[in-house]
Amino acid sequence: MSVQTVVPDETFAAAAPPARVERAAAALRANGYLVHVVDTAAEARALVAGLLPRDEKVFTATSQTLRLSGIAADIDDSGDFASVRAQAGDLGDDVQAHIRLGATADVVVGSVHAVTEDGHLVVASASGSQLAPYASGAGRAIWVVGAQKVVPDLETALRRIRSYSLPREHLRLQEFGQSSFIGKILILEREALPERGTVVLVREPIGF
Repeated sequence: MSVQTVVPDETFAAAAPPARVERAAAALRANGYLVHVVDTAAEARALVAGLLPRDEKVFTATSQTLRLSGIAADIDDSGDFASVRAQAGDLGDDVQAHIRLGATADVVVGSVHAVTEDGHLVVASASGSQLAPYASGAGRAIWVVGAQKVVPDLETALRRIRSYSLPREHLRLQEFGQSSFIGKILILEREALPERGTVVLVREPIGF
């Protein structure tokens, strides 16, 4: 079945129960991540602005969560941060330049497609451009994650990606005459470096 024929499974659009979010937060902490739980995207936006350094290069991964919350604009357009995207300027159609962009960052800010109750982060990508800085390339990583992305287990996380996140992204890109596919999937189970990874869980839904 092609992605064109898949209707997004809207059961994955609803915020997870508070108890599940708390279990995921506790598991993430046990797996070496710093975790903040906030009520709204506006609170997440203010929190991230306070966490970011002003003198280190910051890369925003392409993310509807960052766009809708205003975090991407804060980093890339305000002039308050050393934005990798702002410094790079217009890269045009140079695909490799776009993919390499995140490799230069000290800090990466983005989101994931699912968080499991046992504290694993799961993210899919067509090109994989954000996966290297997420995994280890950036010195610090900050992920902002809506509560609708918190799921019981890895099997559900992968089903969420294929039956909801990918169709939603495909529908979004159709407006620009483009399509999407899953090229690579990254599963982050544990962070080895203290305070490298920060997860901001938002109790309301935001993003895909």
